Amino acid sequence: MRRPRVLIVGAGLAGTATAIRLLRFARKPLEIVLLERRHDYRYAGVAYHRDGNPWDHVFNIQAGRMSAFREDVNDFVRWANHEADRRGWPAPWTDFTFVEHGPAPRRIYHDYLTDRIAEARLEAYPGVDLVEAEGEAVNLDVRADHVEASIRQPPGDGATRTRTLTADHVILATGMELKQPAFATDVLEHEAFIRHPYSTDGVRRLLAAPADASVVIVGTVLSAYDSVALLLRQGHTGTIHLVSKSGTTPRSYPENHQHGVVRLPAPALLFEPYRNRTEFLARVQTGWKAACTAVARDHPDMDRRIVTERVAKAWEPYLPRVIEQIPTDELRQLLDEFGTQIASLRVGAVPYTTSIVEHAMSCDHDSVELVVGKIERVKPAESGRLDVVVATQAATRVIPADLVVCNFGRESDYTHVDSPLWMNLLVNELVTPHQRTGRGIEINNRGTPLRPDGEPIEMLSAIGVMREGDEIVRNGRTGAFAFNLAAIKNHSIVVAAHVIERLEPHCAAAEHHHAFTADETTRAAFEQAVSLEVRRLAARSRAEREHLDAQLGTHLRSDHRFDAVPTDGRGQLMRAAVNQAAIQRLTDVSVTPRQLRRQLGITNDEDAEIP
Repeated sequence: MRRPRVLIVGAGLAGTATAIRLLRFARKPLEIVLLERRHDYRYAGVAYHRDGNPWDHVFNIQAGRMSAFREDVNDFVRWANHEADRRGWPAPWTDFTFVEHGPAPRRIYHDYLTDRIAEARLEAYPGVDLVEAEGEAVNLDVRADHVEASIRQPPGDGATRTRTLTADHVILATGMELKQPAFATDVLEHEAFIRHPYSTDGVRRLLAAPADASVVIVGTVLSAYDSVALLLRQGHTGTIHLVSKSGTTPRSYPENHQHGVVRLPAPALLFEPYRNRTEFLARVQTGWKAACTAVARDHPDMDRRIVTERVAKAWEPYLPRVIEQIPTDELRQLLDEFGTQIASLRVGAVPYTTSIVEHAMSCDHDSVELVVGKIERVKPAESGRLDVVVATQAATRVIPADLVVCNFGRESDYTHVDSPLWMNLLVNELVTPHQRTGRGIEINNRGTPLRPDGEPIEMLSAIGVMREGDEIVRNGRTGAFAFNLAAIKNHSIVVAAHVIERLEPHCAAAEHHHAFTADETTRAAFEQAVSLEVRRLAARSRAEREHLDAQLGTHLRSDHRFDAVPTDGRGQLMRAAVNQAAIQRLTDVSVTPRQLRRQLGITNDEDAEIP
């Protein structure tokens, strides 16, 4: 009998995280094909590939929040301190001791993910294999019982070839799509214009810029700060102009910051019917100020710089109800106008990145200038330089530049994405642009794309940034989607579990879940089963998973409290229901990862292992 095949399109963070979960979750033979069109992006993507991330590019958040596994919060820091191969690392990183609240170079995440997927591969069940494939998926043909993927092969002898790969399930993990800067159409190929600052060529040109060059950075948030910090650390002395419409800049985390969750009452003021933009924004401002004041009052030891982050995350469970009140056109306009500001309130950056930029922006140095305005055009100047035309509130300003770095962000409207795969998916109505937000695509709660008529395409799943609109209206996540590690961690768990359920058939369990929890006697037995399943899903070694699997099977067969469950397919039904509940526990965002570990009964003394 042929074993099932899963094709993952994209081997960056999202694709790699999902492949690891599939390797861990599968108990029956399965072939996992991990497809990547760029060799240097495998197990890295644009965010972490080595050539696009010099050693001074560090994670925006603390190293302790970079574990690929939400149930193992310190995994990355342990790896960096005890497992990473530091041969070739430069000072100061070669002797650096990583801590939860400190920085870490972004480029080493490539090695971390490579090691973790190699481990998952080694510890997978017999017949569960990972196949690394190169090429670009350009079309999907969904048949009755399989998907035929058209894959464009990398040119070898100069000719482009396309082959067909048959899969039982396809997971879309294509990552970010670049937005085209309409203001720069005349200079996209100009030697002084850097369109891709995280590319090998972009980094090379930044590093080669003369120290006294006049530089314009398009954007003022985290990616822009990366470019500015890179220049400053190279001894740049010329003026650097940071330009954006909002003028929003990143918020610096305190030196010893740790992630936390606070509880806040529902902002009832925001649940009132939507009347108009002005009235709604006034209610938001009133509710926001009250919430920030309450958090500062009730948590006097909390650093004031993180109050907004705590409030933004505490409000997320309530935002879907708020969003329901807002008309679609108004919602889209609000997200477009305030998305960057919301992201800056929700996520900050480590001082390693922000402090050097803030120092250069201070009145004592003034080598970095913040320009608030809309860039109308970047055009060639007679001198060979570029002129950046900016409409500010006071007047139109022209900034002469030796170099323009375009941190223009990603394209979230998939009707404007120009990749052949996404254009074909839209034309063939296999996916639907997200109707309420215009960001990403419509999916259901298991990450399954929906056709325009709402029908799920059960042989497809989506993970990562294309789920932005759904995350906003379903979970209230309203910012920082470019590299949202927390969302990707949960997506990878849910999608991998759904795929395994499809390919290792179980009877539908959702309607039977209540039968296991209807009374105190059954609930206790069910909770014990869920605890075993959670530990199995989180286990790294095959031996431990096999042991926990056997324990769970014995428990479900021998516990007489389950006798009320119908005997027809009882084992499959109970396992499916237990698995569903375990997945919900693993993806609970109402607690911090450390609190989650305690709730799940994963009790090894991890704190003692971390400096």
